[in-house]
Amino acid sequence: MFLLLVEDDLGLGNVLLKILSRTYRVDWVRTLSLAKQQFQANDYDLILLDLGLPDGDGIEWLMRLRQSNADQPVLILSARDGLDDRVQGLDTGADDYLVKPFEPEELQARIRVLLRRHQGRHHEICTFGGLSYDSRLDQFSLHNEPLSLPQKEAQLLLTLLQSAGNKVHRERLLQRIYGSGNDSESNTLDVHIYALRKLIGKDRIETVRGFGYRLVQP
Repeated sequence: MFLLLVEDDLGLGNVLLKILSRTYRVDWVRTLSLAKQQFQANDYDLILLDLGLPDGDGIEWLMRLRQSNADQPVLILSARDGLDDRVQGLDTGADDYLVKPFEPEELQARIRVLLRRHQGRHHEICTFGGLSYDSRLDQFSLHNEPLSLPQKEAQLLLTLLQSAGNKVHRERLLQRIYGSGNDSESNTLDVHIYALRKLIGKDRIETVRGFGYRLVQP
């Protein structure tokens, strides 16, 4: 799962990044302008949103997200603890509201609940050439047999599977496994592709020279 953390407090942001990165892939930004850029560039599964940000109010961005039909779960993290603030946040489109300070265990539990609910609303089964992915179970299979994959190989395969038959640029694949700020010239992607080929069959992933990769029929 890929989370966008929007939090301007340096100390809290570092703590949350350290905690959440044990389980999820996380992009952390400290301004609304960067949050908007990252949201446009990446496919996030959940947004953790502070409200009082240096360049604006998170509640206004949340309103625009919902007006544009963005349906990612949004968990507000805010020191604003008044009833009116909590009601406004939820009415604007937040899925949950957590008042600072909070315990990390509670934050993680609320994230798990929101991700389960979102997956339940968007039950997706992708299939191509004997490969399949069930979003509700978060399970890959090969010829109906469960397929166990390391995290980054799983993220790569899902991206390729969702674009099955079409070429996928290496930059998109790098963003999927590392988030923003990756090095598109790095051979790290090729190493993960090599590992993935060993697990599903080398003839299933085609190299598109000068561009990226494509999932093909074996």
